[in-house]
Amino acid sequence: MGKLIIKIGTVTLEAEIFDTATANEILKYVPFTSSAQTWGNEVYFSTPLNVEKEPDARDVVEQGELAFWVEGQCIAIGYGTTPVSHGNEIRLADTTNIWGRSLTDVRSLAQVKDGDPVLVKLTD
Repeated sequence: MGKLIIKIGTVTLEAEIFDTATANEILKYVPFTSSAQTWGNEVYFSTPLNVEKEPDARDVVEQGELAFWVEGQCIAIGYGTTPVSHGNEIRLADTTNIWGRSLTDVRSLAQVKDGDPVLVKLTD
């Protein structure tokens, strides 16, 4: 469907976009900026979107999957355990819409700090 660049502080992720209602909505708003927040081994940031929860929304994600937290209107990227994880799973705070996958190793997000600037844009 296309690719996005997500810059968070000094980290740049290249992401493939899935063909979902959430991904289509994200594409309507790029480019946009935000500010990073962290929760365990998760980075999330607010967006201008307002979408519905999709039927296949889930809270346990695979490393690299890009999620959208509907209630918080945030993109969430888990790269390891969070405070609600069981064992080594990547469990987000709530069920989320999966709308893409990072083509870049998301473990680099460990260096992101609360307040780091975020830019989401189409690839050049």
